[in-house]
Amino acid sequence: MSKDVLTLGIETSCDETSAAVVLNGRKVLSNIIFSQIEAHQKFGGVVPELASRAHLEKICYVVEEALKKANLSIKDIDVIAVTNRPGLIGALLVGVSYAKGLSYAAKKPLVGVNHIAGHIYANFLETNFSPPFLCLVVSGGHSHLFWVEDYGKFKILGKTIDDAAGEAFDKVARALGLGYPGGPAIQKAAESGNEDSITFPVAQIKGSELDFSFSGLKTAVLNYLNQQKQKGIKIKTEDVAASFQKAVVKALVENTRQAILQIKTDTLALAGGVAANKRLRQEFSKLSQELGIKVHFPPVEFCTDNAAMIACAGYYSFLDGKVSDFSLDAYAVSDF
Repeated sequence: MSKDVLTLGIETSCDETSAAVVLNGRKVLSNIIFSQIEAHQKFGGVVPELASRAHLEKICYVVEEALKKANLSIKDIDVIAVTNRPGLIGALLVGVSYAKGLSYAAKKPLVGVNHIAGHIYANFLETNFSPPFLCLVVSGGHSHLFWVEDYGKFKILGKTIDDAAGEAFDKVARALGLGYPGGPAIQKAAESGNEDSITFPVAQIKGSELDFSFSGLKTAVLNYLNQQKQKGIKIKTEDVAASFQKAVVKALVENTRQAILQIKTDTLALAGGVAANKRLRQEFSKLSQELGIKVHFPPVEFCTDNAAMIACAGYYSFLDGKVSDFSLDAYAVSDF
């Protein structure tokens, strides 16, 4: 476009209430996140009703703070982007309802954004990175391999047939008594553990070599813990965490390697909360050297749920003429 475009992004798909202002889909002017981790920790995971109530309490505040930090008012905003799928339905409805009301009152265009697409677009924030590329999206609810042909043009090459990688992290962390969220807790414990002490299975899906499965791995860890307990053998939490993390990373890297070889790409990007995992980044850096490809990692602050990535995705949809009307609704499942 010939003029600058300011996008206000709103994200409430799970347990972060976030609002951001992004200039021309790339430059982050503000990115305010209110995390609910403390409220959910004692339950070992996200409680949907509590999440929805917290979003209701904080959404006005985070939007106001995002505009204030960017030194702007709603009058300056050109388009409003909001996550409308997938996620916790009650949580999504808070963001979608607020965005629709704000769009109507301020007379600003509205764009509904797929949360998974948002993670992919996080790679474009504060960088000149651009399509085409292979993208591995790994988070609490998603494990997808996408061929990103262009902005808004995605093809799924593989995805989880059961648990997502992040979900497995959370469940194993809870079984080990490491608390919530599981990803950072497992990573911290694994740093002082021996990842070769226990051999956990890495699933291979017959007939669909690019799909993932982590439920069997999760069950194997639980069975190991129960067996050790029955035998009266003391469990070394750090070793279990490290061995489990190694198995998850191996599955993600090997499937991605196969996708790279199949489509013959020289560019890979990671996205999603699990993409912040240090062990995962180390292995993909090794893969980059081995195959002679470029690997792009989003800044850690843009890996977890945030509104800047939603604003970025909304900006490119807006440029493509994909504007929502006031019938925009929230959906628990993805359209990918």
